[in-house]
Amino acid sequence: MTRMGMVIGLKPEKIDEYKRLHAAVWPDVLAMISACNIRNYSIFLKEPENLLFSVFDYAGDNYEADMAKMAADPKTQEWWAVCMPCQEPLTTRKAGEWWAGMEEVFFHG
Repeated sequence: MTRMGMVIGLKPEKIDEYKRLHAAVWPDVLAMISACNIRNYSIFLKEPENLLFSVFDYAGDNYEADMAKMAADPKTQEWWAVCMPCQEPLTTRKAGEWWAGMEEVFFHG
């Protein structure tokens, strides 16, 4: 199991919409998240900085392939088309990233 952490900005005027969307995530999207070996997935919001922090466990053995599978899913693409306009990627993210990956520096299990 690999723990993953990511961060992205959230547009201030989109906070209510983003919360509403995530209070009722589409079942097909949730099923795809599980099918791509993602477990214990949470998203936290830090206001007033408007940063979204996601943390999850990856239980698979080929993260890139699972993420490609997710990205190819039509229902996930629809979900992202609704969510992405709410988000504001960090200018410091790596090439190819939307959510910026973070290094885990501490864990106590």
